[in-house]
Amino acid sequence: MNIAGEMVRILGKDRVLDTKEDRLAYAFDGTMLSGVPDVVVFPQCTEQVQEVMSFANREGIPVFPRGAGTGLSGGSIPDGGIAMVMVDMNKILEIDRENLLCVVEPGVVTETLQTAAESMGLFYPPDPGSLKACTIGGNIAENAGGPRALKYGVTGDYVLGLTVVTPEGKLVQTGGRTVKNVTGFDLTSLLVGSEGMLGVVTRSTLKLLPRPETARTALASFSSVESAAEAVSEIISRGIIPTALELMDDVTIRCVENYVKMGLPLDAGAILLIEVDGPASTVDEHIAKVASACEYARATRIEVARDEDERDRLWKARRSVSAAVVQLNPTKISEDATVPRSKVAHLVRRIKQIARTYDLKIAVFGHAGDGNLHPNILANRRDTGEMKRVEEAVDALFEAALELGGTLSGEHGIGLMKARYLRKEAKETGIQMMRAIKQALDPNNILNPGKMLWG
Repeated sequence: MNIAGEMVRILGKDRVLDTKEDRLAYAFDGTMLSGVPDVVVFPQCTEQVQEVMSFANREGIPVFPRGAGTGLSGGSIPDGGIAMVMVDMNKILEIDRENLLCVVEPGVVTETLQTAAESMGLFYPPDPGSLKACTIGGNIAENAGGPRALKYGVTGDYVLGLTVVTPEGKLVQTGGRTVKNVTGFDLTSLLVGSEGMLGVVTRSTLKLLPRPETARTALASFSSVESAAEAVSEIISRGIIPTALELMDDVTIRCVENYVKMGLPLDAGAILLIEVDGPASTVDEHIAKVASACEYARATRIEVARDEDERDRLWKARRSVSAAVVQLNPTKISEDATVPRSKVAHLVRRIKQIARTYDLKIAVFGHAGDGNLHPNILANRRDTGEMKRVEEAVDALFEAALELGGTLSGEHGIGLMKARYLRKEAKETGIQMMRAIKQALDPNNILNPGKMLWG
């Protein structure tokens, strides 16, 4: 069958790629995994998505929805079939100030939406680390989070309604424009975080908030991760829920300082980057309480930004992490384990032990305020012995997270990377329930097959 020819008929020649070179460009995401599609398509409207899905379902051709390809779980990696790239459906269709909502297409870049909302005095809080490139559709598929999730929640907390094309090419509207909606099953929540396996989102209605008046940021250094974790608990026990509460361990600190040379303390066991926002009348009081809590937890140094330039300088440390840590080794395996907030120090200790056991370099950073850590294993993929130890270390890492009452993923999703671990958390009954849902909505298993439930 000439799949490319049929795609040209539906979409037009300029919206279909089928040369080997072009197809290879859509074989990767933010992981080390890859898989080459047979054809790449760029729909421009819901009706085109419906036509592609109807054809693919009728002919039994797998379809792999894709945004910007920044994912860290292999969720958009194709395996032949059709790579459906949604980036050209990139319009902000409406920003409604009166009802505090917006309507957007899936290819809208997250930062673009944030900027548009802020220009109208509004605020779209979800802020994944890849916000300058990642798209709203991908954020919805993975239920993406970010540093601000501690106070404001994750993507799913802002999705009011969806327009979705089913695997069979039918159109479904879920939710709506109201803040409260308990009509029937919560199909919106089912689709958010379903990793492109149950439907293709072509439009979303998202909740907005009034833009915070101001923000203050502090950087606190500690001699140990335990002291930093104590500061996290102390801050929250004093009635402060920071916008962000970010942790960097000693390995990460040294990498960042070597990369940006901003005067980070190389003798620190951990640092916390803490931000509070809200009315100007309360933010100064809250940042003072944050500093006091850090002093109580034996911080060795506390720096509070006095203006926007200093705030940007402090955030530079956190924003530089991903680029900085690869100095240690060229291959970065970015993991995503989440534990209860009180178990953060325990998980970091376990990760340090895993690094020693398997003779690996592991940098630990992440969102300490909500227990979501990102251990980055730094290795060389050409060293087969080392990569075997990496695999064993990842097994040990997830065992530790689950033993501590945690979960396999706080924001990156399962995809291909974690599919073989899912049964450890969801158990057989949970797997069977999810497979039953998949079977009911996608009887021919054409939409993003082979992911998550088949590890």
